[in-house]
Amino acid sequence: MIPSVNKSGARTIGLLSYLYSPGKREEHTDPHLVASFDGMSPDPGRDPNATLKDLQQLLDQPVMALARHARPAKHVWHTSVRADPGDRILSDEEWASIARRIVAATGIDPGDGQSGCRWAAVRHADDHIHIVATLVTEDGHRPDDYRSGARAQAEARLIEKELGLHQVAPGDGTAAQRPTSAERHKAERQGRERTAREELRETVRRAVSGARSDEEFFDRLTAAGLMIRKRAAPSGDLLGYKVALPGDLNRDGEPVFYPGARLAPDLSLPRIRQRWSGEAQDDPASRQEDVIRTGPGSPAAARRGTASAVWQAVLVVEHGEDTVAAAHIAAAGEVLDALAKTSAAYTRRELRDAATAFERASRSHVRAVRGHDRALRQAARDLVHGGPALGRGEDGATTAMVIDMLFFLITATVHWHARKGHVQQAEAATRAAEHLRTAYQAAAAQPLGVLYQRGRRLGQPMLQRQTVLLREALPGLAEQILVEPGWYALAATIAEAEAAGHDPAVLLSDAAERRELRTADSVSDVLVWRMRRTADLAADASHLPETSSAGPRSATRGTTTRPSAPGRRHSEEEASRRTL
Repeated sequence: MIPSVNKSGARTIGLLSYLYSPGKREEHTDPHLVASFDGMSPDPGRDPNATLKDLQQLLDQPVMALARHARPAKHVWHTSVRADPGDRILSDEEWASIARRIVAATGIDPGDGQSGCRWAAVRHADDHIHIVATLVTEDGHRPDDYRSGARAQAEARLIEKELGLHQVAPGDGTAAQRPTSAERHKAERQGRERTAREELRETVRRAVSGARSDEEFFDRLTAAGLMIRKRAAPSGDLLGYKVALPGDLNRDGEPVFYPGARLAPDLSLPRIRQRWSGEAQDDPASRQEDVIRTGPGSPAAARRGTASAVWQAVLVVEHGEDTVAAAHIAAAGEVLDALAKTSAAYTRRELRDAATAFERASRSHVRAVRGHDRALRQAARDLVHGGPALGRGEDGATTAMVIDMLFFLITATVHWHARKGHVQQAEAATRAAEHLRTAYQAAAAQPLGVLYQRGRRLGQPMLQRQTVLLREALPGLAEQILVEPGWYALAATIAEAEAAGHDPAVLLSDAAERRELRTADSVSDVLVWRMRRTADLAADASHLPETSSAGPRSATRGTTTRPSAPGRRHSEEEASRRTL
């Protein structure tokens, strides 16, 4: 049950006219009162002798009794209370009780002999009511309605339990502001799928991903086509910004601007600057290190680097200090935004939905210490600068690889939030993981299909030898893996690793031991991507020659030989521990 307290208004009659109207699309049915301050207010919906003017004058009477200069400019209080779509249809009597509890909890009509405001509750649909009140009490004072929205939410949680309704996860004040009903209606009239607020929030999030300066951030906003207004101090220092969608106008024909903080708490300019405050972007040595590490930019190279950064971040979220883990979780949101922005069409929608869902999971009251998350932010930057990926070849295969790694990072985030009682964040991360699962299935089908066919053609002697190797390396997982369809793709990967001079037993043990596998739909799929990333094997095997069934060209049991690369760290695990 969601109570939504709206901004104060100036015209009681205007709001009543809307509530008792058929609606813009005839969506209002049988408008009528279910409760009021005195239980006897005129009901223009059910009483043919009552008018909207009668009800308006009754509600406004305490306001009009004040001297003109003492009347509040905006005296109309309005909240809607909406049931969950899965809840049963409540009776008028139940909605009346809910209305009385909401006005008492918010201080509009506290009861117990205290002076209250005049109010009325109107129902014009099965699933919600609207409560209208005038913000002057019967004795001529302003009601104690401070933080009425939070108080209404707290009361709604109690009502849900008592009536057996869907229980909404309690918030902690870190969520982004919901679009108002007016914003939703406006989007519908304009034929837009989302409100301007939601469109702007996503665009600004993507502009932040991997950015390192005010200039770069605002350049990205401009490139995205947004209208920008900057707020500067008398000294010239930039203090904040507002953005608007072209064509989103108010009734006076002027653009509707939203400050960053009104889009999401972490999109104010000071909070955005915290992201790159610990990255020493002006240090030439630091910039040179990035050039060496990332190498030539391409979608596939950016995805490989992202997979490695995400792999390390899982350990940090699982075992790191809370402030460092919170920074990595926030940076994971940037990676998701960047990946969605640069993904191929067949994964773009699910990745965008994953990023949108995870936005709620990226914030909590745990203060994020930025700087430690530099590898993830660099990965987001590389994705953006690597450009859009094709949906085939190495681009498509490395996309599947990075989604697989991200799934485990987001799952670790679910567990982290759950341990801390962050219910809304844990639920949001769970939704993001489901979108990632769907995106992975689309991205992985072709490259895993190629590996599957290669594995089927290896020959029985090679498969038997690899079965023995698997059972020796992973005795606790081998039997599960052998009955999975992905076993043949893993067998092909083992053969390819052997041919490249690696010890597959070491690779398998390393891949299985470093992260949990309980949440994997297919353990063999996960091991394929982990082995191919660790051994620097091509993610897309379709262009490679068939591996000889005679066995590896060279391999030394007990050691793993890895191709050298400029700037390669000796061990990703050691790097993760240094981060901690």
